[in-house]
Amino acid sequence: MRNTADSSTPPRRADAVPYVLAVGAILLAWQIVIQPIVLRAPPEIAIRVAPGSPLVLRRAAEGELAAARNENAAALSRDALGRSPFDVRALRVVGLTEARAGRSDQANELLTLAGNWSLRDDPTHAWLMEQRLRNGDYVSSFAHADTLARRREDIQPQLFNLFTAAATSDPLRVIPVLTRLLAAKPPWRSAYLSSLHARNDGLQVAASLALTLQGSRAPLTTQELQDLYLTLLAKGQVPILTAVRERLNRPATGAAVTNGGFDDATAPEPFQWSLIQKAGAVAEIMNDDVAPSNSALRVEYDGYSAANFVRQRVFLSPGRYRFRAGSRTEAGEPAGRLEWTLTCDPGGQSLFTAGAVGARPSSREGWTPSTMDFSVPQGCLSQWLELRGRPLDSRSPMVVWFDQIVVTPVRPTGN
Repeated sequence: MRNTADSSTPPRRADAVPYVLAVGAILLAWQIVIQPIVLRAPPEIAIRVAPGSPLVLRRAAEGELAAARNENAAALSRDALGRSPFDVRALRVVGLTEARAGRSDQANELLTLAGNWSLRDDPTHAWLMEQRLRNGDYVSSFAHADTLARRREDIQPQLFNLFTAAATSDPLRVIPVLTRLLAAKPPWRSAYLSSLHARNDGLQVAASLALTLQGSRAPLTTQELQDLYLTLLAKGQVPILTAVRERLNRPATGAAVTNGGFDDATAPEPFQWSLIQKAGAVAEIMNDDVAPSNSALRVEYDGYSAANFVRQRVFLSPGRYRFRAGSRTEAGEPAGRLEWTLTCDPGGQSLFTAGAVGARPSSREGWTPSTMDFSVPQGCLSQWLELRGRPLDSRSPMVVWFDQIVVTPVRPTGN
């Protein structure tokens, strides 16, 4: 009797565990099998396998949108959004279908929300950038362009063209917006400033930005300013170059010769000395061996090699000037073997040649001044100031120090 009753009782709960595990394993295996289909299969196939998947619905919606089947795209994306309310890409598709249907206000609300949800959804930010630009809202448009430029180096050239075209056509409104963007030091700042140098209309924008950034928290670095100056010079835009330099006062406009005391290495080219190093002719800026707190130019010359030791481009207006330089001999007999010259560029017209070393003073510590008056004619837009060697047919080693190189007006231009 007991055995019969035992055999008729339901299976114990533990006996069902293997069946539950088997069903779970089957379901898990099915999910593993369909996952690649959901992610990578064409949407029309994926939707048959997993018609309730928000991911599949959204992919199908994107495919319909790309094929310009806007009604299908709208229905699928809304279905996907209903199943996954925070799917940014589904929300973007809904917004774009609204835009294509002519409902711009609804599209703007939806895509603004999508843009706020994600800084990585490029199509959303591209649409918002274009829409804001169309409405003349440069601040918002360029903010979305900034988002794209930070992520997508491949589309930076198109974005840079947009910035420059807008700045050229509407500078009063656009330059301040660009200034705020660049003052935040975005990773694309240097690339954009460099892009301006490649186009003629960009040079004017670059000059304007140099002026407006000067009062910001991130003015042009010395390298950025040097790149601008050298580009303007290479393209013959000397008037713009000198105007920017005067407005910025970088380097200071009070001195016609920059760093004449050889104690300021921060000035950008072309307003800086270029030093030449070659066999038999070495020029270095270093601490004076007599007065270590003072920096000066030290020149070693064998008296035999042709050499230009240092040079600097200066920008003197037409008029009368006086050149002055100090020298001190450390070794040798340099009198008559070194000279300062000033020539026009372009053209190469010589404005003066002056002996660089006078008679040796009675003490080793003494500096000897050299002076020369000269005139700058009309049409001489810039000049090269150079220290040269006068080679002879025999070697005569010498070491000379130079300091306090200055050029001052003799009288105001026009008198």
